[in-house]
This record gives sequence, C-alpha cells and structure tokens, in this order.
Amino acid sequence: MGEDDRDRIIRELKDELNKVIKKFENYDLIIKSKEDLTNNLTTSLNLKDDQIKTMIDSMNLKEQQIDTLNKSLEIKNQKIKTLETSISLKEEELKELSSSTVKKNLIEEKDEEIEDYQKKLTILTGELEKADEDLEALEAENEKLRNNLSSESDAKIIDSTFREIPKADILGKIREILGNAVHNVTIAVLDINDLQDLHLYEVRSSVNVKIMCNIDPSLEEDAELLEELESLDNISIRLYEDRDRYLIDRDGEELLFSIVGEGDDNNLVLYTKDVKHQRLLRSLVMEGWLRARKLD
Repeated sequence: MGEDDRDRIIRELKDELNKVIKKFENYDLIIKSKEDLTNNLTTSLNLKDDQIKTMIDSMNLKEQQIDTLNKSLEIKNQKIKTLETSISLKEEELKELSSSTVKKNLIEEKDEEIEDYQKKLTILTGELEKADEDLEALEAENEKLRNNLSSESDAKIIDSTFREIPKADILGKIREILGNAVHNVTIAVLDINDLQDLHLYEVRSSVNVKIMCNIDPSLEEDAELLEELESLDNISIRLYEDRDRYLIDRDGEELLFSIVGEGDDNNLVLYTKDVKHQRLLRSLVMEGWLRARKLD
C-alpha cells in the first residue's frame, strides 16, 4: 500500500470520527433541551398548583360571604315580617279608632279651632280694611299738606295761622337741645308736668337751669314734682301763669321760642342759631323770667 492510499484512509477515518463526534454533540444538545423543557414544565405545573390553590381559597371565601349574606337576608326577612305584623296591628287600631268616640272628639275640637280661626280672620280682615281706609285718609292729608307747603314755599313767607305743630314735637326738640347744655339754660313750659318729658335728671349737675311754668301747689302731683325739682341744687323754678309759650335758651348758642295759638296744636315755633335772631328773642325770654314769680 502506497503512502498516498494510507493518507487517504486516515482522512476518511478522521472524517467518520468527526461525524460520529458531531452526532454525539447533537445528542447532548437534544438531551439538554429535553432537560430544560422538563424543568420548564415542572415550574409551570408548580405555578398552576399555586393558582389552583389560590382559586380554591377564593372560592371558600366567596362561600363564606354567601353564607353571611344568606344569614343577613334571613334576619331582614324576619324584620320585614315583624314590621308587616306591626303595620297590620296599627291598621286594625286605626280602623277601631275611626269609629271611636276619641276621633269624634278630636274632629269636634278641630272644627272649633277652625271656627275660632275664621272669626279671628274676619276680625283681622275688618282691621285691615280700616287700616286701608286710615292710610288713604293720611295720604290725602299728606297730599294736602304737601300742596300747602308748596304754595307757602313759593311765597317764601309761611302762613302760621292754621299751622299745626303738636306740643309733643316741641318738647322733644327742647329735650334734644337740653342734652347739649354746658353752662346755662332757660326753659319755659305751660305746666310743671310738662317737665317730666324733658328728663331733667339727665342734665349735668354743672349746668344752671332756670325754669318758668304754671304750678298749682294744691295739687298733690304738682307739689311732689316741685319738691323733687327744688331738691336739685342746679335748678331754679318760678311760677309763670300766662301759659303762652314754650322756650329754651341754651348757652347763648341756640334758641327755640314757641308761641301758643288758639288751637290745641296751633303753635308758632321759631328755632335759630343766628346771633341777631337770638338777641331779639332773648329779650322776650328775659321779659317772661322777670314776670315770673318766685315761690315761697
């Protein structure tokens, strides 16, 4: 055998050997792949087992919840039956009450209340109608006064012949002015009892107050009020019987002088802070004070 044949045979043998080796390598890969597949299947089976266990636990929990709900429904049904029984009893009681004397008495009481309310409604309706009539009359009077004032303002000179200013309004203004007194005040009213509307006890004790008015010491009310006023050190009071004026002169700063007219409310009122006005009117204030008599 030549050398070339020997080399060829060796190469062939090597090739066969390589083929055999490759086959074994492929077998190893197949075996390894099968082992991996087996491991994956085992892992997947374990996961499935866990899922099945979780599902079983969940189903058990749901069954417990269902049992709880069933018990709750049984309790609700029992309550419903109890309520139905109670309602049935109440309906029977109502049926009995509808024909009883108690209901008749209640109906009679309600009828009496309704009749009483109807009477009150009738009275209130009458009062409302009367109020409407009074309102219409007042509106007519106000319209008349507005017309009179308009015509008077056009003439610039006010005709006080029939002008009405009530005593209460004058005393209210005197009380307002008196509240601002600081040093000296002179006051005139028709009667000593008018002084009760002036709240003299609210005047500062440092203010010197001179008062002139009509007084009847024989009347107990006049005598008591006079004694009360004379007990105050800052008040001097004199008897003025003419009953012709209301006035207040405060600190030489403001002066109200009202002349009593023929009618009850026909008072001519002058109020001013003008110095010249006050100077002339103050002579009338002093004239009244000098004519007033001191009390024994």
